[in-house]
Amino acid sequence: MAPATRLVLLIGWLGYALMPWYLVEGMSLTSWAWLAEYPFGKAGSALALALSGRAPWLLPIGVALAAATLFWGSANRQRTATVLLWAGLIGMVLFFAQAFSIVLKDHGIAWLATLLGGAGASQGGIGGGAFLTLLALLFLLCHGLAYRGVCRGDLFTVSTIGLVVMLIGIFIFFPVAIILKSALVDQNGAFAPAAFIERFLDSSIWGLGCLSANVNCGVAWNTLILAVLCGVITTLLGLACALLILRTGMPGKRIMRALTVLPIITPPFVIGLALILLFGRAGAISTVLYEWFDIPRSRWLYGLPGVLLAQVLAFAPIAFLVLIGVVQGISPSLEEASQTLGAKRWQTFRTVTWPLLKPGIANAFLLGFVESMADFGNPLVLGGNFEVLSTKIFFAVVGASYNQGQAAVLAIVLLAFTLGAFWVQQRWLGGKSYTTVTGKGDAGLPTPLPRRITWLSIAVIVPWVALTLVIYLVILVGGFVRNMGRDYTPTLQHYITGFAIDFSNGLYFQGSAWSSFFTTIKVAAISAPLTAVIGLLTAYLLTRQRFRGRSGLEFATMLSFAIPGTVLGVAYILAFNVPPVEITGTGLILIIAFVFRNMPVGVRSGIAGLSQIDKSLDEASTTLRARSFTTLWRVVLPLLKPALVSALVYSFVRSMTAVSAVIFLVSAEYNLSTAYIVGRVEAGEFGLAIAYSSVLIVFMALGIALIQFLVGERKLGRRKVVALSSSVSDPITQGATS
Repeated sequence: MAPATRLVLLIGWLGYALMPWYLVEGMSLTSWAWLAEYPFGKAGSALALALSGRAPWLLPIGVALAAATLFWGSANRQRTATVLLWAGLIGMVLFFAQAFSIVLKDHGIAWLATLLGGAGASQGGIGGGAFLTLLALLFLLCHGLAYRGVCRGDLFTVSTIGLVVMLIGIFIFFPVAIILKSALVDQNGAFAPAAFIERFLDSSIWGLGCLSANVNCGVAWNTLILAVLCGVITTLLGLACALLILRTGMPGKRIMRALTVLPIITPPFVIGLALILLFGRAGAISTVLYEWFDIPRSRWLYGLPGVLLAQVLAFAPIAFLVLIGVVQGISPSLEEASQTLGAKRWQTFRTVTWPLLKPGIANAFLLGFVESMADFGNPLVLGGNFEVLSTKIFFAVVGASYNQGQAAVLAIVLLAFTLGAFWVQQRWLGGKSYTTVTGKGDAGLPTPLPRRITWLSIAVIVPWVALTLVIYLVILVGGFVRNMGRDYTPTLQHYITGFAIDFSNGLYFQGSAWSSFFTTIKVAAISAPLTAVIGLLTAYLLTRQRFRGRSGLEFATMLSFAIPGTVLGVAYILAFNVPPVEITGTGLILIIAFVFRNMPVGVRSGIAGLSQIDKSLDEASTTLRARSFTTLWRVVLPLLKPALVSALVYSFVRSMTAVSAVIFLVSAEYNLSTAYIVGRVEAGEFGLAIAYSSVLIVFMALGIALIQFLVGERKLGRRKVVALSSSVSDPITQGATS
């Protein structure tokens, strides 16, 4: 038995025999208050509870651990593999059987509870001991598979696959299944497939009356059109910005790069509010156009144009973060070879550069498409009569006409659209190779952009940057005036109300916003690294390992992104408000929601980056007898720094600015910044809301700078670009003379 397997067994016995199995009221997962009642109190270990007769259904789990322990010193690898595999598998089946059968009234499975010897009994949520035991059983199963040669017998790879699959199953599939099962039942909870068909074919979803009459189209078509437009525009903007920053010598690139990232560190509804203050009927620009040019005021902002504009401003930075690493990873030597063979700049860009950009473009479009479909804040603020699936689901769940079944059907439609986009992306990329980062030397200079691409990129980027500047000017000014749009008297009252500090009796954070601000920082600081690690590990498994179910795992990683944040929040409440996982109202549920809501960005960024790194680097490390973890840590990860920065930055800022996914999960003890800001907006305190948003923007900008400083840049051994002006026609000559 390998030392790693022995360590897993020790962890399993620690959780089963020493740590508390159940959560007791007032005790967290990591609390040590259980020692006061150990071993036979409410917080006793599974072994103590089983031997005392209080929880006999926990005894078979210990038997599974004991069976694996009997082979502690065994040298027979095949026999050990069989025992570990069956001990882990049976132990996990018993674990989930007892967890979901003997629970609260009307929630358990009666016949299974009777079979396990606990009929009529109830149990609380799992504690630290149950979690460690489940983890150990999972790893025993994975080690058994590895001993049998799965994934070349690599314990780290098989264990990582098992861990990712289990986490996705518990925190994505389980809560989504809880809410989606209501699509097949009627209002009384009875199985009714006819009701599902009736809801699915409703004209409000698929109606095309807008083509023949003056009525609204179905909400499905509205959502699809909006998502396609948003995906295309955000991808083109992100690509144009990445090309200008990395492939031209234009001045002001640092400022432009900062401005393009600003929208991603801003709560989305704040951008919508700024657009209303600018382009609404009483907005500043609308007023100027009316008074100076006699252009009548209109409500063009409320509908598809306004929602699309807000989403483009909010989601284009995501495409930029994905594409800048892809553009940076393109090998200059390939472009130099093209020009050496007589190709001009445009031909080189079209035949060499553009094909190598395909993975980044496909992933950027997919993220923009899915983000648009799942967006809730912007359509709610600017939608008007233009309904989309996310807002319709929201009102079906929390509106006066509560209809959980209709919300589930709408979520299925939204999921189908996302799967369709995923399929189109896979078809477009095909099975081609996009490798550009190899183990060979690559000291070429990037080819200057063709003039038409440069000028087209400038023409696209300048209006975007200009509008971003105006929006943030509105946000900045709004926190320092009494009432934006009505009373422009300068004041600091909004900042004093939210962030006052009392120094009279030491340091006392007196402002009303401090509590939510500190809670948000803690949650973001914990969830961001977890999101990046899980996302990049999953991307590594999907691109570097071959195993059954790989395509299914890739789909599963996108599932949480496809479901609107509001629906995911409601699903988490329904799934985790009762045993066996009882974490509603704690800070842990916020961290879990952020990790698995934002994980797809880390996965897609990692896949885009890894598709450019030659597998020969991994093979060379393996040839030198490095384990897979060592290869990942010392070879692959340093080359994935752009993807790591993208994952960390995105997960950090989304944890600071997300609304829909956590609006139902916050509590009085764990309130977040966005929930506080929404409350101020509902109360009409727009100045305080904008002031708080300004503080968040500054803090997140500092956080992003710190992340980039700590991670650093990817070193590819290439020469730095001295100048890429249009007057230079031969990059090879330029490289030789420099």
